Amino acid sequence: MVKIFSGSAHPQLSLRVTKLLRLPLSIAHITHFDNSEVKVTIKEEVKNQVCFIIQPTCNPTDTHLMELFFFCDALRRQEAKKVIGIIPYFGYARQDIQHQPGECVSVNVIIRFLETIGFDKIYTVDLHDEATEGVFSIPFKNLTALPLLADAVKKYLFDKKLVKPGNLIESIAITSPDQGGIERTRKFSLHFFKHEKGSFSLSLMKKKRTLAIAHQSETLDLYGEVKNKIVIIVDDIITSGTTLINAANLCLKKGAKKVIAAVVHHDLSPKAPSLIQNSPIELIFTTDSIPFKNNDQLIKFKEISLSTILAEEIKHVK
Repeated sequence: MVKIFSGSAHPQLSLRVTKLLRLPLSIAHITHFDNSEVKVTIKEEVKNQVCFIIQPTCNPTDTHLMELFFFCDALRRQEAKKVIGIIPYFGYARQDIQHQPGECVSVNVIIRFLETIGFDKIYTVDLHDEATEGVFSIPFKNLTALPLLADAVKKYLFDKKLVKPGNLIESIAITSPDQGGIERTRKFSLHFFKHEKGSFSLSLMKKKRTLAIAHQSETLDLYGEVKNKIVIIVDDIITSGTTLINAANLCLKKGAKKVIAAVVHHDLSPKAPSLIQNSPIELIFTTDSIPFKNNDQLIKFKEISLSTILAEEIKHVK
């Protein structure tokens, strides 16, 4: 018997997954005290059961991480057979190397917590750097939403009659906003162009990040042909929006017809929605790895649910 629990980060996603699996969402109480402490209480029998916890560790990241840790501890104390964490958005994943002397490598610390507390396996979606997988000493699987996004973007282009089947390679330029995302862009492109004849090429932006100031970067140049094409910029995370907007402006300056984006995680800063609304980006395809807040979802975003790929993974776990 499988039990699926949800942290407080994104109960809507958890319900979408359980609906697909035709299972009830298992009952737990999460108590947030006035002094900022949190407590998790499991409210049903889990002995000898395989238990999943769905919890993106998005803002407030530290609170959602503590909930996740406490869920694992509570389930272990109730003698669950396995405890498996599904972390659609993995907070701290971008803090994976020392950019400057004296910095911590935060993602390594989080991984050590997950291992020590007693998780049997961790799932995530489009981790910022695949090399981080090698840090885990417990079973780990990095799922990808890129095919979901590629299909959604292609359907939009066909429905709007912006391109025709068989003419995608000539009409579309798929672009990475920085050097680190070229492999992600290649994977997106392989799925996007899989029914097209001929070979495709990718475009690449050269970006310079200001290490001393968070969320500040400059797009320096574009390598590849975008003139008279619809550009699709592929990235894993959007926070401030500046990288994406700078890339879009440069593509249009180089003669692109229009710019669309496909970004897996929308980890938006407070100023990002207004910047995106006033940007030249036509539409941003994203996932529900993180819940939208307030009216952020109304601002040029089209959300695709991860529930299908998460439910499919759960089906195959014994």
